[in-house]
Amino acid sequence: MEIERKFTIKKLPDNLTAFPFHIIEQAYLNTDPVVRVRREDDNYYMTYKGKGLLAREEYNLPLNRPSYEHLKEKADGNLISKRRYLIPCEPYTSELDVFEAPFAPLVIAEVEFPSIEEAQNFQPPAWFDQDVTKDPTYHNSNMSRQKF
Repeated sequence: MEIERKFTIKKLPDNLTAFPFHIIEQAYLNTDPVVRVRREDDNYYMTYKGKGLLAREEYNLPLNRPSYEHLKEKADGNLISKRRYLIPCEPYTSELDVFEAPFAPLVIAEVEFPSIEEAQNFQPPAWFDQDVTKDPTYHNSNMSRQKF
């Protein structure tokens, strides 16, 4: 189960480069249900996501690089590339996604939670802006279908 909230941000943290990050590339084979392939640094996997905005099923299956490259070519829509910074947001971690073209300058902060109750009680830090958890526009699967 994935339980997360998403936020736009007011501005990038001044010390952003001090935080660890991952380079992520992902493509969508299907958006209903969501079936995605992802490269995160040197790791590859396929993900199934069920319906939902705050909470939904999520299953990850490992892939090797050739399988990822093969499946990526079969994807519909936009390839999504982003740099994901891991920023402490005690007791959680904020995953700050800085998107590359064609989605730049979009930046979204995501925070995952162990329970729906914790997600609902979360008080975002001052540098977060609008809560877009329930806005499907900000789901990467929907972004993959945008026309540019």
